[in-house]
This record gives sequence, structure tokens and C-alpha cells, in this order.
Amino acid sequence: MSMDPAELADRLGRWSAGRGPLYLLLAARLRRLVDEGELPSGTTLPPDRALASVLAVGRGTVVAAYDQLRLEGRISRRQGSGTRVAGPPRPGPRESTGAPVFLHLLEPRDDDVILLACAAPSAPPAMLLTAYERALPQLATVTSDIGYHPSGHWRLRRAVADHYTGRGVPTGPGQVLVTNGGQQALSLLARAFVEPGGTVLVEAPTYPGALEAFREQTTSLEALPVGLDGFEARVRTSDRRLELAYLVSTHHNPTGAVLPSLARRRLVAAAAAASVPLIDDEILAHLALPGQETPPPLAAFGETVISVGSLSKSVWGGLRIGWIRAPRPVIDRLARLRAVHDLGGNVTAQLAAAELLPHLETLCQDIAADRRARHDHLRAELARRLPQWQAPPVTGGQTLWVRLPRGDGDSFAQTALRHGVAVLPGSGLDASGGSREFIRIHFLAAPDTLTEAARRLATAWHAYGDGRDQGTPAPRSMAV
Repeated sequence: MSMDPAELADRLGRWSAGRGPLYLLLAARLRRLVDEGELPSGTTLPPDRALASVLAVGRGTVVAAYDQLRLEGRISRRQGSGTRVAGPPRPGPRESTGAPVFLHLLEPRDDDVILLACAAPSAPPAMLLTAYERALPQLATVTSDIGYHPSGHWRLRRAVADHYTGRGVPTGPGQVLVTNGGQQALSLLARAFVEPGGTVLVEAPTYPGALEAFREQTTSLEALPVGLDGFEARVRTSDRRLELAYLVSTHHNPTGAVLPSLARRRLVAAAAAASVPLIDDEILAHLALPGQETPPPLAAFGETVISVGSLSKSVWGGLRIGWIRAPRPVIDRLARLRAVHDLGGNVTAQLAAAELLPHLETLCQDIAADRRARHDHLRAELARRLPQWQAPPVTGGQTLWVRLPRGDGDSFAQTALRHGVAVLPGSGLDASGGSREFIRIHFLAAPDTLTEAARRLATAWHAYGDGRDQGTPAPRSMAV
């Protein structure tokens, strides 16, 4: 297939927007088109002069961009046969990865390790089963629908829109994109907004899955304290281009912090003034402990906020339902991008989610007292067995952010694993390279399991403190 110069120019869009040499900007945009499949392998690209003429640049700019992609293996150039797309590079398999370990810690295990690294409900609630019972008969009424819904099924988009409207954020279905969980939502946003060389602003520490979604698109992550404290000064004094800013404003992962209303208002105003897209990860927002009030959603303070939600933490991870709430042009752009990779999610699951979503607050309130009891139980066990550890209480969420009195979380995580407990070392959650003295553990397990986990952690800590297990860093595959 030969690509017409004008057609390629249309696909390139505003490729020259940004800083840096034109050939690098052109190479970056072509790279994304190749990697995302919009320029399939084998496609013949326009000759240097023809593309340069359409783009109104010198021929040397196109030659240099093509040469850059040739060196990366994404295109091939042979005299007489033109320039062809070779496809994205195919690196060989790696033994380990810095990405969240969805296979290492999420796959079923047949050993006796207690998993305190991954926080999510351990079984679907009865309310979910009821939702499926109500959803299944709806399939019998489906006609003239082939089942592909890249933006999400209209029933669920309407339910998510009503959910936000009920929380004080007026929303229409056209402002909602349904995704296969929150992780896909973050990956789509990273692909849509982050250009190679661009900078993403994150909290330190933060959710490691978000860090890896952004690292897939850029190596430039810049960290600010939790709540993006210092954001206004950052955008005022730095000349580095910001592609995105990301935070978990309510029941922060991993610290449990909640951003106050005044700070929310100031942050949203500053991001809008600087034209920086602001992503608010709301996946834990509904998980307040009893008696705790939370501020309005970040999106209530400005229409430009992009909200990410999911039912994985509040209902069950196996449901794989998430969403993005954003201005209509953003949703339309994300839907086009998703269609390249994924023609839509499971319709039955979306119908069940639409039945369940109006009752989400009730479900979260019903389990809040039990989560409080488990939170208190784990903290009491840690205080009894490991009084040197600092494990502050939280007002919501699912995890404790524990400071170790000595050593580091990476080497202790390896020791803990040898003693039958998987914990998450803090360094994998911190793009600044800090938080090495922390570990993250969840409190969702049954009380007797939490008691046994605390006993094993104490045994591991004594071995670690005796020096028998210090100095061996945990593998990067512990980060999830």
C-alpha cells in the first residue's frame, strides 16, 4: 500500500507543535503512527521531496526524520524501492520488568504466600450477581446491534454520566468513555496526550500502574509531593513542556491522603491557566471509612479535569469496567484511538455495571464498617509485634503506607517474601527515586490472615535486623 503525501500529512496533524528540531518532531509523530498501527507494516511512505512539499519544510527535514526511524528499525529505505514501514521494534523477552507485575502477583498461586501487595476485593459481592441476573435478559431484546461499542454501551455511559451528575458534576453520556478497567483508561490517556520527550507531572509516591502507563510513552516523569503541592510554582518557573499532570486526589494511593477543597480549587485553576490536562484518578474515591466526609470531585472545580474511574477496587477486579469522564472533544479523540486497539468491551459486563452503578454508594457504605475493622486490626497487630514501624491510620482507601525504621523497602520486601508475605517496596511507587524507606501493604484480608501476615512480617523483620537478609535488593517484578 502506498501512502499519498496529502493523506499522510492529514494523519500527521499538528506534528510541528512543540519544542525542538523539526526533524525530531516529525520523527516523533511518524513513530507514533507506526507504533499505534495507523501506518501498517509494508506501507510505502511518500518520497522525501513529495512529503516535504506538502508539509512546507525543507527536504532535509524529511530525510533526517526518515533516517532517525530507519536507525530505530521502524522503516526501511532502499534505493529503487522507496521507503517502507517495517513496524514497531520487537525487543526480545526480558526476564524482569519495571512494570506492575500483573503476572507475578495477580496470577493464581499455589504457594503459601500472603499477598499484601495487591489491594482489591477477594470475591464478587452478592450485588454484582444480582446485577448480572438483571442484565442477562436484556441480551434477548437486542436487535440491530453487532455488539461493538468502542466508546462503551450507551446504557453504561448514561449510568456513569448520571453518577457524576449526582455528585455535583453535570455530565452527559457523550462525556464518558467506557474502558476495560482503570489501567486501560490511563494507557489511552498516555497515548493520546504524551509525546516523546514531553514531561508528565506525577505525585511522589503514586500508583505504580500510572507510572508505567506514562513511561510507555515518555521517559520524562517529574515528581511533586502528594497533592501536586508546588504545581503553581512549577508551571510558573520551568520552561519544560508539560503534557499531563496526574494525581489521586481522594484516598491517595498509597498514603490515603485526601486533598482539601481549597487546594483542589487552586490546583484546577492553575492547571487550566497553564493549559495542562489534569487527570484525577478517582478509583478509590468511594472507599471512605465510616464517618469520613470527602470533598467534591476535582471535576466539580473545573470542566477541563479528566476523571478516571473503575469498579475494580470498590466492586471486584474481575468485572473489568472503568471509564474516563472528560470534555466531549477529548472523549471523541480517545474513542478513535481505542478503536485502533480495541473495538469495545464485554457488553454483558457493561449491562451489569449499568445496573450496579446506581447502587455503588450503598455497596461501599455496606462494606465500610468491615474495612474499618480490618484496618484497625492490622494496625493493632503491627503495633504489638512491630512497634518500631510507623503505620499511620487512613480515612479511606485500602492500604497502609509504612515507614521502616532502618534499611530499605526493596531489600526488606525480598526478606518478607522468603518468609511468606508479599509487600510492595516504596521505591517502585516514586518517580523521584525516593520512598525507599517505605513499604505498602493492604488491609483487605480476613482478620486471621492479617494476624498471620503480621506474625510473618515480624519474623522477617527480626531476620532482616540480624543482618542475615539485608543487602539483597528485591526484583523489580515486585512493583505492582
